[in-house]
Amino acid sequence: MANSSSMGQFLLLAFSDRRELQLLHFWLFLGISLAALLGNGLILSAVACDQHLHTPRDFFLLHLSLTDLGCICTTVPKAMHNSLWGTRTISYTGCAAQAFFFLFFISAEFSLLTIMCYDRYVAICKPLHYGTLLGSRACAHMAAAAWASGFLTALLLPAKTFSLPLCQGNALGQFFCELPHILKLSCSYSGYLRELGLIVVNVCLALGCFIFMIFSYVQIFRAVLRIPSQQGRHKAFSTCLPYLAMVSIVISTAAFAHLKPPSISSPSLDLTVSVLYSVVPPALNPLIYSLRNQNLRDAIRKMMTGCFSRAIN
Repeated sequence: MANSSSMGQFLLLAFSDRRELQLLHFWLFLGISLAALLGNGLILSAVACDQHLHTPRDFFLLHLSLTDLGCICTTVPKAMHNSLWGTRTISYTGCAAQAFFFLFFISAEFSLLTIMCYDRYVAICKPLHYGTLLGSRACAHMAAAAWASGFLTALLLPAKTFSLPLCQGNALGQFFCELPHILKLSCSYSGYLRELGLIVVNVCLALGCFIFMIFSYVQIFRAVLRIPSQQGRHKAFSTCLPYLAMVSIVISTAAFAHLKPPSISSPSLDLTVSVLYSVVPPALNPLIYSLRNQNLRDAIRKMMTGCFSRAIN
């Protein structure tokens, strides 16, 4: 039995043993990461520079883009490095840092998604109270609470997990360092139960947020169906449905990844599912939130036109 800190490195799950497929995974991850960096970078620049995008919705979208960039920069670079060089290793320090930052950004993102759901609920169901309930001070407090909750979660769980003694080897069944997979290597039953208890508490909190989202969207859809104009109903649905679809994909794939029975588990299935909830959303979120936001599209187009004009001159 050895403490986790005595291990020099962990072994991540390899995408493939074939060199051709390893290079394919490298180029695929490179394309996804560049799309995420470009899309989220454009949103950050547009919201920060355009005064017409200083609404609560755009304010929270800016913070969501920051969490997306954090998630993609935490997990993908090491996976690309291992695919390019045909390795599987990650150092103990690198694994601890990756687990901390991924949990920090993903927890903050889920809190921000809940807040953005509340923003849509107030905008559609209580439009006369929108300025009061979502003033600049209230938005700042909610954003700060989202980041603080992410930091507190990331501070508690990894510290407990990495202090547990490990006796099940050092091979992780994941392409990045994720706490449930590290916890499976533990041989301390009491420590395992304590850590599992903390994870269950956080899962219950996430489930509470998801129930709040469902309840909010039930109220939103009821309000939308009462809109007399078909064009108005279409606009409201087109604003909410892409957001709800992305949240459902993230939650369903993450739940399936960690709750599926071992009998249907396989390396290829585990990799596919983990990519769906950890890598794909940061790349697709900018597309989802910009397609139905005319002001954001106009600001990005204006910014890119100005940059192109200056480059020519």
